[in-house]
Amino acid sequence: QVHLVESGGGLVQAGGSLRLSCAASGLIFKTRGIGWFRQVQEKEREFVGMVTWSGGNTAYADSVKGRFAVSRDPTESTVYLYMNSLKPEDTAVYYCAAQTGSYEYINWGQGTQVTVSA
Repeated sequence: QVHLVESGGGLVQAGGSLRLSCAASGLIFKTRGIGWFRQVQEKEREFVGMVTWSGGNTAYADSVKGRFAVSRDPTESTVYLYMNSLKPEDTAVYYCAAQTGSYEYINWGQGTQVTVSA
């Protein structure tokens, strides 16, 4: 079991930046990496990006490529989502989840709200 806690959300103007954090604890060594997702009310949860613990390999959704970056600090067991050039359509609740060796996402955090004003 991995326990994840997101933080760093808030209100920002379009074009601005935010950094979200995902602090992990528990059986982290059993996970492959951490993924970030977002969800707007009544819509499906959308993949944003992910990073592996080993090697720091990353992957991103097309909608955020070039604007968002995911990095990890293994010493702190924390993963960051750097969001730049934010747009109103980036407004959502952002979640992190642990990726297993079979590429499933489990142990979701409670989410953090990001609101981008026009």
